[in-house]
Amino acid sequence: MLKTTNPPLFRHYEQVSRLSPSDHHPLPAASAMEECQLPLIDLRGLGSRDERERAACAAAICRASSEWGFFQVVNHGINPGLVRKMRSEQSRLFRLPFDDKVSGGLLNNSYRWGTPTATCPKQLSWSEAFHVPLSKVSHKDCYGDNFTSLREVMVEFAAAMAELAGTLAGVLVENLGHSRGDFEDICQESSCFLRLNRYPACPTSPEVFGLVPHTDSDFLTILSQDEVGGLQLMKDSRWVAVKPNQDALIVNIGDLFQAWSNDIYKSVEHKVMANAKMERYSIAYFLCPSYETSIGSCREPSKYRKFTFGEYRSQIQEQVKKYGYKIGLPSFRL
Repeated sequence: MLKTTNPPLFRHYEQVSRLSPSDHHPLPAASAMEECQLPLIDLRGLGSRDERERAACAAAICRASSEWGFFQVVNHGINPGLVRKMRSEQSRLFRLPFDDKVSGGLLNNSYRWGTPTATCPKQLSWSEAFHVPLSKVSHKDCYGDNFTSLREVMVEFAAAMAELAGTLAGVLVENLGHSRGDFEDICQESSCFLRLNRYPACPTSPEVFGLVPHTDSDFLTILSQDEVGGLQLMKDSRWVAVKPNQDALIVNIGDLFQAWSNDIYKSVEHKVMANAKMERYSIAYFLCPSYETSIGSCREPSKYRKFTFGEYRSQIQEQVKKYGYKIGLPSFRL
């Protein structure tokens, strides 16, 4: 019997559609979507000998983080050849039979697909992913005998993304009058994650979510994506589509940075729309603290009560189980 590569997303979609027959059209028409160009920042400016150029580049990062919550960077120091190797290995990994991805023990048993808690179509993500703790990326037993080349590339790629994330976080922290060292004590590389995403083509509907609307629960996220569009974000109370740029990496602020900055930086709701004809790949690096880390606002009066990252994650999980979606930061406002 021929083994299938794709997870049983269509079957899951039919199941949740039967559970909520009145909720078949929860999404706006894709044809009405406005396309936007994210702020584009050349990171060569951070290494310039000219102090004014360094300051201008840092200011652009901070301004985009406040006004958009999203921006894209070029000349970021990650070798294009490394990105190509990572995408090639990622594609080979996802071509495995579905059963092997589920039960093969790959990448710390981190494979996931769809949305197990979904009770209606608008809560379902048409995607599959490996969500890997950085502490496990270098472990040989996570890869088996057939993916030693994936391990080599992932170790190098994760290190490069970690360095870039540290640089960007340092700029954002210093803008608020704090030292990079203080923030480095909060975010250790071992507590971060690398997520390999695949969004299979979805002939069911042009309005199905590849990834449901959400904000990220980390400090910041760095995204490498292919040329297939689908990423959309909330800007000025409306959804806008992000124009793909293969030469750039996308950076977005997460909930923890919004809370830590006392709302100076914005964690913006975003989503991915499925494509009817083409699959889409992306790789995300999540800059996270340990679960025991206490998150408090860096300025007074604070708009949020203090909470640990573990407490935040637990509350989000309870919200998704109870309501079908994440409430997140508003639950911690004073």
